[in-house]
Amino acid sequence: MDRRLPEIAQQLLLIERELRVLGLWSVDSPAPEALASVEPFCVDTLRFEQWLQWIFLPRMKAIVEADQPLPAASGICAMAEVVYRESQLVTLLEALRGFDALIDSSSR
Repeated sequence: MDRRLPEIAQQLLLIERELRVLGLWSVDSPAPEALASVEPFCVDTLRFEQWLQWIFLPRMKAIVEADQPLPAASGICAMAEVVYRESQLVTLLEALRGFDALIDSSSR
């Protein structure tokens, strides 16, 4: 088992919490067609926070729960910084930056 998994799981919960606190969490799932986009981050069909909620978090939680190999690198915070450049979403960016740091660490 990758020793980062408990920290990754905690960071995913933190990301979810920040989305909820900031009012970016949705109770309604996007249409199946929107979720099936082949574009990176589903930029053509979803807002970034929707991608986090409906694609990123479920996929990462499944990886953690199944003890599957983690991605070799992550640059999700860089994308968030571009998307939210006009916003003051400091806590969400910090949570995403923390996720990137855990993924990018070589502590296997």
